[in-house]
Amino acid sequence: MSTVSRPLLRWLPLLLFGLALGAALWRAPLPDAPAFVAPPAASPSLLASAFSAESLPRAAESAHAASLAQLPDGRIVAAWFAGSREGAADVAIWFSVQGKEGWSTPQPIANRESTAGGTFAHVRKLGNPVLYAEGSWLHLWYVSVAVGGWAGSSLNHSTSTDGGKTWSKPEKLQTSPLANISTLARAAPLALADGGLGLPVYHEFFAKHGEWLRISATGRILDKVRMTHGVRTLQPAVAALDEQRAIALLRDAGGGPGKVQITSTTDGGHSWQAGAALPVPNPNASVAMIRLRSGRLLQAGNPQNGREALLLWISANEGKTWQASRTIESSPDGGAEFSYPSLLLGRDGRIHLAYTWRRQGIKHAAFSEAWLDEGAP
Repeated sequence: MSTVSRPLLRWLPLLLFGLALGAALWRAPLPDAPAFVAPPAASPSLLASAFSAESLPRAAESAHAASLAQLPDGRIVAAWFAGSREGAADVAIWFSVQGKEGWSTPQPIANRESTAGGTFAHVRKLGNPVLYAEGSWLHLWYVSVAVGGWAGSSLNHSTSTDGGKTWSKPEKLQTSPLANISTLARAAPLALADGGLGLPVYHEFFAKHGEWLRISATGRILDKVRMTHGVRTLQPAVAALDEQRAIALLRDAGGGPGKVQITSTTDGGHSWQAGAALPVPNPNASVAMIRLRSGRLLQAGNPQNGREALLLWISANEGKTWQASRTIESSPDGGAEFSYPSLLLGRDGRIHLAYTWRRQGIKHAAFSEAWLDEGAP
């Protein structure tokens, strides 16, 4: 080893720490105050009590982290990552459409090779897709890692204008000026009044916290705001309450018995303030949340003792208190996993839920608000 390279190696850990710190603290130039697209006025759901569930066709030995969207023609689509195991080189992002005959055979829409070819960057593994339908556009964000674990992730974006049949080359989003690492996504974005999107993301290199990524109507990143919190948090799921107010529920990544953490904004996402932990358990696991037609909020997550059950809670007061509603699935012996829920409100008022089933596949459930209310104590 040359005498020049030894000093460089000694300084390398400090340099990497500086890059990570800069990535965590960086903000793009502050734009004009954004606003959310106002949620529709609350109205009673007229759907009868109904519940159905089915497994999506298996794409690989291991599957995880599904996301849902609805196409303009009303069909529901799903994306998830699957391969021989989480983090394996053969993991790809898979896509399926629910038609009249059920869910279509899953098709890979992104893998290591296609991502590397589109972004001109080395790709070691893929994870966490997020779907979002915007008119005729179907957005896909997903995570890729070049070196190390998930903390070293970058965020990629691709679009489809034909319902997911074909996709544009992925673009790696520049979410940090230094190293461009540790930006991950899990939950769907919110529409903004200026035509852009607010995408909840998170950072987990040295620190673990939620972030709010504001994206212009042309796809340019305008702002990134940290969701400051007193405990380590991950994977925010956001619901707008009106044009300026929204709340985010976060995975508790701290030590000890976890609770769902909450943060809120009153200025359209310009700033976020942490609130007291909810009296809802969270065993360091992903949560999902949507606003229902009735104006209530629906949350999906796991019980205190782990991921062996998937539960639903409802809030009728903008997330201040939550009432247990339904158990979607559970493992009597505690040996199975039902986790990483994704919620979607269909245009007909039906509620769609996708989740990881035993790490072997993805399951989809559809139900009405009336069915939810029958399960409340």
